[in-house]
Amino acid sequence: MHEDDLREAISRLEAQIEELAGAIEGCRKIALASKAAIAVGGILLVAIMLGALRFDPMALLAAIAALLGGTVLLGSNSSTAQEKTAALKAAEAQRAELIGRIDLTVVGERDSPSVPRLN
Repeated sequence: MHEDDLREAISRLEAQIEELAGAIEGCRKIALASKAAIAVGGILLVAIMLGALRFDPMALLAAIAALLGGTVLLGSNSSTAQEKTAALKAAEAQRAELIGRIDLTVVGERDSPSVPRLN
């Protein structure tokens, strides 16, 4: 593979890595919201069952919906986050392998006469 092609492939991989990192961050936020929904639904359900809140069928349905919906969303989101994380690791490994193929040159040595020393 030509060096310009390598650099282009690395650039595409870096864009993909940024996109995956953003998606993983979004998954983290959704997971947090899911956990909050589960907590609110659970607390509301317990409060209704213990009599701390007056029994209301709508409140009971809302508590159950929050509990179940949060659980489903958390499970779905965690599998998506795992897939994105695996794709991110694969892209980073591929990028590292492509970077290893580039013939890098040393820019300057400390004792080189063409490079002034800073004291």
